[in-house]
Amino acid sequence: MQATRLYAGDALSVHLYRCSAGPADRPFAEVHARHSLSYVRRGSFGCRTLGAEHQLVPGAVLVGRPGQEYMATHEHDCGGDECVSITLSPELAETLFPCKPPACIPPLAELMVAAEARDHLATEEAALFFAERTARLVSGVDTHAVVVDARSRRRAIDAALWLEENAAEPVGLEAAARRSGLSPFHFLRLFKRVVGVTPHQYLLRVRLRRAAKLLTRGGMAVTEVALECGFADLSNFVRTFRRAAGVPPAIFSKRHAAALA
Repeated sequence: MQATRLYAGDALSVHLYRCSAGPADRPFAEVHARHSLSYVRRGSFGCRTLGAEHQLVPGAVLVGRPGQEYMATHEHDCGGDECVSITLSPELAETLFPCKPPACIPPLAELMVAAEARDHLATEEAALFFAERTARLVSGVDTHAVVVDARSRRRAIDAALWLEENAAEPVGLEAAARRSGLSPFHFLRLFKRVVGVTPHQYLLRVRLRRAAKLLTRGGMAVTEVALECGFADLSNFVRTFRRAAGVPPAIFSKRHAAALA
């Protein structure tokens, strides 16, 4: 089993698991320490828990509960499997799943779309949205509707202004949520309801706006602009800016320099 950590925070963590086990390998048991949601991206595997057997295929979700034993089996030779697993804190799990969800959720169109629609979302935001969507589908109702009063609206606006002031820094969802006195789950929902975009989407657009200003002034290399605006990865900056502006940052800068000449 190969594990790659994609995100780790207080409310949740996200890992990518790749397993190469096949029919010739012995089944293995594991006990989860926390609640988790494991979305199958590729391949297939079996799972025995609480006296029941489940077969998971792409799009299915295995729901892990703390202290419960799961026996993984690999009867089908499909070249292994790949899962994205979201581990939830006890507080977040209780908020999302006041009632016990089933051990296995079959492939559902809504979850499959939610799992793949990650553009412009930070990993923790995408994981929270997926967990929320899963909880909503399992319960059948939206039990976590956002109520926006004057105080809540002020919190969201203050958070947006703080993100703008600190856009050059490596700020994240949990830091912004702590500053607002809310859990990441409730902060994400409130911010999107009031501002219209997620915190990460807003932060990304603030950085792009600043980058555009610097590029039109000229005198700075693209790498310098990226770092100045909070993009730690140059290739990510170039790709994101091109998607927003239609041209790479270097060409964007040259065009404005030519227009001013």
